[in-house]
Amino acid sequence: MLNGSQSLIRSLVSAGVDICFMNPGTSEMHFVHALDDVPQMRGVLGLFEGVATGAADGYARIAGKPAAVLLHLGPGLGNGLANLHNARRARTPMVCIVGAHATGHVRYDAPLQSDIEAVARTVSGWVHTSGTSRDVADDAMRALEAANRGQVATLVLPADVSWDEGGVLAHPRPAPVAPPVADAAIEAAAVATAAGDKTLLLLGGTALSEAGLRAAGRIAAGTGARLLVETFPARLEEGAGLPAIERLGYIAEAAQHQLNSVETLVLVGAAAPVSFFGYPGKASDLVPAGCAVARLADPDQDVADALVRLAERVAPGVEPVLAAPRTDIEVPAATLDVNNMAMAVAATLPEGAIISDEANTSGIGLPAVLATAPRHTLLTLTGGAIGQGLPVATGAALAAPDRPVLSLQADGSAMYTIQSLWTQVRENLNVTTVIFNNAAYAILRMELMRTGAGAAGEKSAAMLDLSDPTMDFVSLAQGMGMPAQRVSTADGLADALRQAYAEPGPHLIEAIIPPIM
Repeated sequence: MLNGSQSLIRSLVSAGVDICFMNPGTSEMHFVHALDDVPQMRGVLGLFEGVATGAADGYARIAGKPAAVLLHLGPGLGNGLANLHNARRARTPMVCIVGAHATGHVRYDAPLQSDIEAVARTVSGWVHTSGTSRDVADDAMRALEAANRGQVATLVLPADVSWDEGGVLAHPRPAPVAPPVADAAIEAAAVATAAGDKTLLLLGGTALSEAGLRAAGRIAAGTGARLLVETFPARLEEGAGLPAIERLGYIAEAAQHQLNSVETLVLVGAAAPVSFFGYPGKASDLVPAGCAVARLADPDQDVADALVRLAERVAPGVEPVLAAPRTDIEVPAATLDVNNMAMAVAATLPEGAIISDEANTSGIGLPAVLATAPRHTLLTLTGGAIGQGLPVATGAALAAPDRPVLSLQADGSAMYTIQSLWTQVRENLNVTTVIFNNAAYAILRMELMRTGAGAAGEKSAAMLDLSDPTMDFVSLAQGMGMPAQRVSTADGLADALRQAYAEPGPHLIEAIIPPIM
């Protein structure tokens, strides 16, 4: 006879969920023990809950199917919340299992007792607490059904439901199929694109697949309509052989400049653009005054198909303009800066790589050079909660062990989830991490000025400075068993990247680079 955890894990495996990222505690011990009974489920340990949730996000973005994540009670869920927020923004399918006190123990208000469901609802599209071991596997299938709609589904698992016998296997429910876009929406978009460069298509979600990008490229080539990619895409196929499409700027003023001549904005799996923050005297809504907004496809619709149908309508027989590979990049023997750093990355990037980009201010030169770099997949900071890059790279490497993963990481945000390096070593993952150490929260120096708060004084400047003491990422990595080296020149970074790509397993490169602010 099965206990609740055994039936839960076996049912998840039969439904195709065969990896669980976790940071468990006492209430989850029967779940952990059940891994011995179901060897098809791979357990991956993270030393912090934010590593587990971020890795599940990265795995699902690349694998195209949900991962499971196991957390310990309300505080464990709270520790993982930032990267669950990012996953929600990315529309990542995820089954989040949170252990709870045994039902008979709840009335004693033990120290770890909390309202788990209330916390979960801040990031989850579906929340449920299992009541019996008999029902828990079916509850998991309902969670999986919800996750497959592109959301975090949280199943709360009381300890006695986990350990009680009487568990039964449950069968998966049919995965939802993205509904097609109505013909009327296609026709309305066709009318809009007739205005040529006065119309802009803002692309997001599955519009950023190869099929979606090629179709969008056809539309632009056939009509003159402009294209932009949303600022922080969950997954963007990019590089030589695909249309090179500019991304909407993070800085509101830059985005307004990109949009200021647009008369019709067509949303294609993307949300209408808004400023990342509110600023005194500055607009939050970035849609230009008088600009009409049309919606070709919502994120939960078949966005790529809508673009293909629109391309057949307005650009039959037209081929997209594709980015040619750039083979003339010469990496200088010069002190690293944001421009030659990007050149070193592009010049050495392997074909088919996955890039997890949380370089923040140090990465401002990357988009321009990555468009003509070897073909790759880009994963970005979807929800703005920093500390995503290292865990997402970890999950991506587990989803695609045959593809090299490059993690481009700012120094301050690296410290949120630096424990990811330990998991990469333990799982022997092919992740090359570059930490850009400028010893500052450079982006916050910029934001201090943009908010109108005034010039930094001695005390406020200290809150944005990371140089007292300056972190030693080589020692941190080596302390977790990872080979690491430090570079300060562009050609040194290129050499270190080539070396890391040539050797199996994880590597860290600490790149000393001056802050832009």
